[in-house]
Amino acid sequence: MDDLRIGVIGLGLRVTLALAAHRPGRGSAVTAVCDTDPAALKERAAAFGEPFATTDHRELLARDDVDAVAVLTPDDTHRDIAIDCLRAGKAVFLEKPMHITVEGCDDILRAARETGTRLYVGHNMRHMRVVRLMREIIASGAIGEPKTVWVRHFVGYGGDYYFKDWHAERSRTTGLLLQKAAHDLDVVHWLAGGHTTRVNALGDLMVYGGAPRREPGTPRPEGWLREFTWPPTAMTGLNHRVEVEDVSVMNMRLDNGVIAAYQQCHFTPDYWRNYTVIGTEGRLENFGDTEGAEVRVWNTGPGGYRPEADVTYRVPRSEGSHGGADLKIAEEFVRFARDGGVTDTSPVSARMSVAAAYMATMSLRDGGVPYDVPPLDPGLAAYFDRGQVPAAGS
Repeated sequence: MDDLRIGVIGLGLRVTLALAAHRPGRGSAVTAVCDTDPAALKERAAAFGEPFATTDHRELLARDDVDAVAVLTPDDTHRDIAIDCLRAGKAVFLEKPMHITVEGCDDILRAARETGTRLYVGHNMRHMRVVRLMREIIASGAIGEPKTVWVRHFVGYGGDYYFKDWHAERSRTTGLLLQKAAHDLDVVHWLAGGHTTRVNALGDLMVYGGAPRREPGTPRPEGWLREFTWPPTAMTGLNHRVEVEDVSVMNMRLDNGVIAAYQQCHFTPDYWRNYTVIGTEGRLENFGDTEGAEVRVWNTGPGGYRPEADVTYRVPRSEGSHGGADLKIAEEFVRFARDGGVTDTSPVSARMSVAAAYMATMSLRDGGVPYDVPPLDPGLAAYFDRGQVPAAGS
């Protein structure tokens, strides 16, 4: 079998996904790369051998030796670049979040249907071992029918990761309740078996609002993402514009009646996610989210506080970045781009996680007023539910 030939647009921090897909002679190979930064292009292209390199993604799309494209650029650019790729007839891998607005997501979905080009949105948490284990436990009936999901997201490196570059600007992300939470909201939907229809949220820029900024146009501090600051009140060298919230909480009602809650904090000392799913016959909770973590189930009772669970599951060992998820998602994309078919990730669910986060951000900035999540055009939803094939007779 010949390798699927992949072009990569964007060689920043998300390039690990492209590296996971670069398996020459084993089904896929990166043959062309693009980045608007010539220095980054020169430095990182070599990781893929000797690919065609350009600073203009349209030159990459014009090539005959590119079958599919991974779009790994900043979130606000996803709509325009993804639509260019779809119109060029290249299967698209689009990194999360799909876009920073509901309208942008819907534009991408419409372009995929209109062109008939395959679209894959990479919510890699669906391939994380801890998430799949929780889903398997729920499917087994161990906690009955899920009724509520709670998520606490402790972002221990938040100040360094998200407040020293474009992530801190609303025009680039909408907010971190969207940019950072899109993964977790997708997992909430996956575990609960529904999509959010109504939200309300509160949040604020509580800690990093007064931290020292850099002048516009100046580079990030030396040691960025290699050296980290503690405590958060000692943070310096932030982006010249900081206008996104560093703490937020949101409540959700799903279309199947499930009630869910999500909390995100960027000034905690630890970095992990804690999920709790409560069903009609028990609850589960994860302790840690990487190798060696546990998922514990309590399904006997009632009674008082019990640190020992009724059943404890150990999260299996995994290889590669993001708990092994990047390798799995790269494999799924290559198979989908080549053959089509059903995937664990879903463009519709990717849109719905962005829509929930976007409307929650609007609620947060409107004093917590509840907002309804705009429904997706039923025709678009049906197209993707069919595996991105036209309806019979159309």
